[in-house]
Amino acid sequence: MREDFTNIPLYKNEEKKRFEIEIDGSIAFVTYKEIGNQVALVHTEVEPALSGRGIAGALVEKTLQYIEDHNKTVLPFCSYVLAYIQKHPEKKRLVDPSFKDYHTL
Repeated sequence: MREDFTNIPLYKNEEKKRFEIEIDGSIAFVTYKEIGNQVALVHTEVEPALSGRGIAGALVEKTLQYIEDHNKTVLPFCSYVLAYIQKHPEKKRLVDPSFKDYHTL
């Protein structure tokens, strides 16, 4: 993660069921669903004003850290999150082994 994103807080918006970060007045988010000890990450979205700055990667990294800090596992249904984990194989430890594409990580 770029150093300038380190101090940007992650907000768990339970009402909208998404993890969010705000940068320059714009919101980037990952929608989620909690199923017991699992957190299904469903969709990542970054507003066009934030595109191309590495914000989606920072958001996913912060979200995965939150999941790890809360002793949960992830179900990466979002294609961006799945690709992020494939690119960062050390994050596979957070994926629930029951995830259907676990073997592709």
